[in-house]
Amino acid sequence: MPKHEINPNKWIDSYSDYLYNYTIARINDREVAQDLVQDTFLAGLKSMKNFKGEASERTWLISILKRKIIDHYRKINSNKGKAEVRINYKDEESEGDWLEERVADPFDKTAEDTMQNSELGNAIYNCLSKLPLKQADVFKMKTIQGIETEVICNELNITASNLWVIIHRARTAMADCLKENWF
Repeated sequence: MPKHEINPNKWIDSYSDYLYNYTIARINDREVAQDLVQDTFLAGLKSMKNFKGEASERTWLISILKRKIIDHYRKINSNKGKAEVRINYKDEESEGDWLEERVADPFDKTAEDTMQNSELGNAIYNCLSKLPLKQADVFKMKTIQGIETEVICNELNITASNLWVIIHRARTAMADCLKENWF
């Protein structure tokens, strides 16, 4: 399968309308949407050397834009105080909440926000089920349940450095899986 190539000279003609429409549906502010698209192109130019060609240019630019949109909401919400997103998960072995500081005000939820949180929760659960058992257990304990490193190490009979290697691998695998299955 041939790798995709990058050609920034054609980005504006080929992708600006698509990126703008994608952004305006999520931001609902023309000026901010235009700024985010411009920021996306600039970030793409700065990180061209990191483009591996495994995805199309458009897919790569959309992934940059998604981060820009998230950063935009984080920035505006950091001025309002800390907000959180609670993601419920449930499987045969356990259930609970994954509480994280995030973008939206928890009291300002729309039906779309609720649906996306539910979809994200399902995507996280599906991605967790694809991890090796030990990675999944360590990820749940540390990242979702917030258990202290020392407690996890004692319970699983592993060293702290081993725990951090497992966490790193699990987070990398989760990020890759979520990129494929949720974004």
